[in-house]
Amino acid sequence: MAMNVQPIPSVSERINEVRLLTAAIVNREILPNENMLWADHRGGHTTEGDREEARALRSSVRAKVREAGLWAPHLPEEYGGAGLDFLELAYMKEVLAYAVGASSLFGVMAPNSGNQLILVRYGTEEQKQKWLLPMIEGHMQSGFSMTEPDQPGSDPRSLRTTARRDGDEWVINGHKWFTSNGMEADFFIVMCRTDDGGGEADRNSRMTQIIVPSDTDGVKILRGIGVWGGTSDHCEIVYDNVRVPLENQLGETGSGHQAAQDRLGAGRIYHCMNSIGQMWRAFDLMVERAAERTVHGGVLESKQFVQGFIADSYMDISAARLMTINCAEKMRDGSYPRTDISAIKVFVPAAYERVVDRAIQVWGAAGITDDLPLAAMFQTARSLRIIDGPDEVHRILIAKNVSGHHRSGGTWDFGN
Repeated sequence: MAMNVQPIPSVSERINEVRLLTAAIVNREILPNENMLWADHRGGHTTEGDREEARALRSSVRAKVREAGLWAPHLPEEYGGAGLDFLELAYMKEVLAYAVGASSLFGVMAPNSGNQLILVRYGTEEQKQKWLLPMIEGHMQSGFSMTEPDQPGSDPRSLRTTARRDGDEWVINGHKWFTSNGMEADFFIVMCRTDDGGGEADRNSRMTQIIVPSDTDGVKILRGIGVWGGTSDHCEIVYDNVRVPLENQLGETGSGHQAAQDRLGAGRIYHCMNSIGQMWRAFDLMVERAAERTVHGGVLESKQFVQGFIADSYMDISAARLMTINCAEKMRDGSYPRTDISAIKVFVPAAYERVVDRAIQVWGAAGITDDLPLAAMFQTARSLRIIDGPDEVHRILIAKNVSGHHRSGGTWDFGN
C-alpha cells in the first residue's frame, strides 16, 4: 500500500517538493522491498544471499536519496546535508516514518543525527574534522551518554557524573545507562557535572558535554540493556577515572544543559512527527484490513465497533498532527513554545498508542506478529511516554506555565 501524499496548499513550495520527493522514494523503493531491506537484521533462517541482497538494496536506495538531494536533511549543505529548515524537516519526518527504517536510508539515525547537530552547533573546527565529518561519511558511530541508573532521568539537576580538571585533561567519573548505540559507538558525548558536586543553586549551568572515545582507559561497558524482551544497544557504562584532553569539551563550560535542551526540544517535535507518520501507516493498514476481512457474514468495515475504531483513529491523528505542526511553526518562527512542546509530548504518544492498538485489534493475531510493523509500533508508542521526559513531568510543566501566566494578570491565548 502506497502512502497517499498530495501537495498541501497552505505550505511553501519547498515543503511540498520535499514531501513529494520523499514519498516517491518511500513508495517506489522502500515499501515494496520493506521485508528484504532489513533481512540481515532479523534472526532466523536468513541466508548469506538474503543478507547480501539486503545490503545491496539499502545501498541502491541511499544512492537514489542522494540523487534527489535529500541525504542527511538535518545537516547544513556545507557538511553534505540537504540543509532543510526546521519546518521542512518536520514535514519530511512524517513521510519518512511511514516506512520501516526509511529514516536511516536518508542518513538520519539516532543517536548520530542528534550528536551531529550538537557538533555542528557547539563543536570547534578541529572537533568537526575529527568527529563530525567521519560520522557523516559513515566511518564512525557515536553514542549519547546522559541518564544514570541511580538518578531520575526527568531531573537533570540530579546527575552525578563529574568531570574534574587536572592539568590539560578532564578526569571523568560516573555511572551511566541507556547510553544509546553503546556497543557500536567509536565515541560518546557524555553529560558531566563540571563542579565539585556540592550545592543546589544553578546546578544546570554546571553541566558540560565532553567527547569520550569508547576505547579510552577506564570506559567500562557493563552490558547492553534488554528492552521489551529483546536485545538492545542501550548500554550501561561506568566511567572510572577516564582522562580526555580539555579540547574534547563541547562548547563553553556549563553549556551542557542548554545543548541538551536544544537537542531535546527539537527532538520532541520530530519524535511527534515520526509518530504521526507511523500512525498514518497503522491507520491505512487498519482500514485496508477492515475492507477486506469477512467475518460473521460481512466485512469488518460494516461492523459498528470497527467503524468506531476508524472514526476515533481519524480524530486522534488529525488532532495530533495539527498540534504538532502548530508547535513546529512556532519553533520555525524563532520562539521556544515550552507549553506546546510539553502538550504534544503527552498527547501524541498517547494518541499513537491508541491508534496502533485499534489497528492490532482489527488485524487480530496477525497484528502482534513480526509480519506487520504494528507490534514494534506499539512498543515504540509506549516507550515514548517515558523517553524525553515522562508524561507526568510535562503535565506539571503545562499546569505551572498556565497558572503562572494567569497569576501575571492574563488569561491564556490559544491563538498564539
